[in-house]
Amino acid sequence: MPSDRATIADSMLDDAVARAEAALLRRQRGDGHWVFELEADATIPAEYVLLEHFLDRITPELEGKIGRYLRATQGAHGGWPLFHDGAFNLSASVKAYFALKMIGDDRAAPHMQRARAAILAAGGAERSNVFTRAQLALYGEVPWRAVPVMPVELMLLPRWFPFHLDKVSYWSRTVIVPLVVLMALRPRARNPRGVHVAELFVTPPEQVRDWIRGPFRSGWGHVFKHLDRVLRLAQPLFPPATRRRAIARAVGFVAERLNGEDGLGAIYPAMANAVMMFDTLGCPPDHPHAAIAWASVRKLLVVEEDRAYCQPCLSPVWDTGLAGHAVIEAQGAAAPAVAQAVAWLRARQINDVVGDWARARPAATPGGWAFQYANPHYPDVDDTAVVGMLLHRHMEQGGGDPTLAAAVARARDWIVGMQCRGGGWGAFDADNDRMYLNHIPFADHGALLDPPTADVTARCVSFLAQIGMPADDPVLARALAWLRAEQLADGSWFGRWGTNYIYGTWSVLCAFNAAGVAADDPAVRRAVGFLLATQRDDGGWGEDNETYAEAPRGRYHRSTPSQTAWAVLGLMAAGEAEHAATARGAAWLAGCQKADGEWDEAPYTAVGFPRVFYLRYHGYRLFFPLMALARLRGLRRGNDKRVAWGF
Repeated sequence: MPSDRATIADSMLDDAVARAEAALLRRQRGDGHWVFELEADATIPAEYVLLEHFLDRITPELEGKIGRYLRATQGAHGGWPLFHDGAFNLSASVKAYFALKMIGDDRAAPHMQRARAAILAAGGAERSNVFTRAQLALYGEVPWRAVPVMPVELMLLPRWFPFHLDKVSYWSRTVIVPLVVLMALRPRARNPRGVHVAELFVTPPEQVRDWIRGPFRSGWGHVFKHLDRVLRLAQPLFPPATRRRAIARAVGFVAERLNGEDGLGAIYPAMANAVMMFDTLGCPPDHPHAAIAWASVRKLLVVEEDRAYCQPCLSPVWDTGLAGHAVIEAQGAAAPAVAQAVAWLRARQINDVVGDWARARPAATPGGWAFQYANPHYPDVDDTAVVGMLLHRHMEQGGGDPTLAAAVARARDWIVGMQCRGGGWGAFDADNDRMYLNHIPFADHGALLDPPTADVTARCVSFLAQIGMPADDPVLARALAWLRAEQLADGSWFGRWGTNYIYGTWSVLCAFNAAGVAADDPAVRRAVGFLLATQRDDGGWGEDNETYAEAPRGRYHRSTPSQTAWAVLGLMAAGEAEHAATARGAAWLAGCQKADGEWDEAPYTAVGFPRVFYLRYHGYRLFFPLMALARLRGLRRGNDKRVAWGF
């Protein structure tokens, strides 16, 4: 095992950890939690502007700041990308252009001319995705036939039907339900300034005859296109009483899950659709449902002195769980900051709401955590595993409250109950893998489902192994076999929720280590080989979001703090704490740390939906480098070079 401790001296490591630790602790809120900004692409800030104009609730000063944000994120290609330094994206560009025109930008301005030229060169707004065309239909920019048929009557379908809301992911469910009401009632945005974007179409919308077209990902696409035609003809024949009953069912679904100021599903698209739905149904702004729905959207705004944008959701549980793990590595499990974080998290365990997940797993008992401040119908497995490991480590290693054992046990029982039939775990639902549904015209984004993934499955293995489940327990044995089958030929694993193969590989190496898979196991050695092969000349690691398309795995034109930290953590989990590559990675992290103890990271290193929607967690640049550096310091100081914990 090669060693190169001199690449980063112990004193340099100590200094980097101390400064990073202080930087992270400065960000902790008074009640013990952390929450960082969560940034997506131009789409959601643009949609927020369009929502204000739909409702005629225009706030000029705020929109002026959003306009500055949108102009600053315009790419050299003239349009808007899905992530920092990314390629032109048609749908994001159409929405950003429309929003800027709403704000008051002159279509003759140079940046608007460049955007318009890029949009037209890509086929025009008529070739944008389904959700963009639905937005355009609300403004009368395209006819409703531009949008695939999604009759509101689907709310009344029996569960055995091939398409049922229980068969799609939680995020799809919460977005679709208010949207199908809008598609049934076909409201028209108030648009008080009378702004239109006819100039973005190559073919005038009324002349377009192929709104629903390929390329299709399989033969199912052709089948569903024909079905769309049939439904389009049949829809006017549906009985009015049935339609009223279906709308009432949809409104009841939304009302039950409004979730206070945290909103429907606690995600922007669902929340915005709920706002428009209540408005379309005639609810005045002060109606309790309409008022809280609007307040939930406004809570997502980030307003600074010179710019503003709208977040896709808030991430306090995820941020607090990850920050807590980083502080444990630096200060120990008994640290006051950890105790505060644990207390805050414990109070947010969902023990009394049986969410949508129970439709697939009625025998499972509640015990998970949501990603956001509150989202009781939709806890997620990944957060639950991360928080469960934090609570367990604090209890076991820090002398914490022994009653935490009950919370950890509830989390264990819920996670075990959510295991999919093949052995893996999805993020929010079990066995949500009816892949044919990703081929309906409405699902042109290919992200309608929540199948099991290597990163989430790895987190569950790490948690269950850390709390004492043996590797030969049927639950863990099936999960480990599933992970082995998912390993790719180059030794990596796909990263569904983080970019990308570095993230997936780090996650699984942690799981294997926690479950007692030996460092010389062939799967571990192949994974180490992947990480060694993708280390950059500067000692760091970086990976492009284009790896979700055709770009080489594990590679980028620059190193990033979070991805370097994942690789270093993965190597340590694989028994390579003394490897030269680990030391070089740590040295790169220490070398690019700023004087205030933080790191800069402009690239997006997380994912909402691969190839469709990417995320920049502003906290990743703080807690992952601290976790990696502090862990390396701990392993150097100790006699045992094996990572003792699951995460």
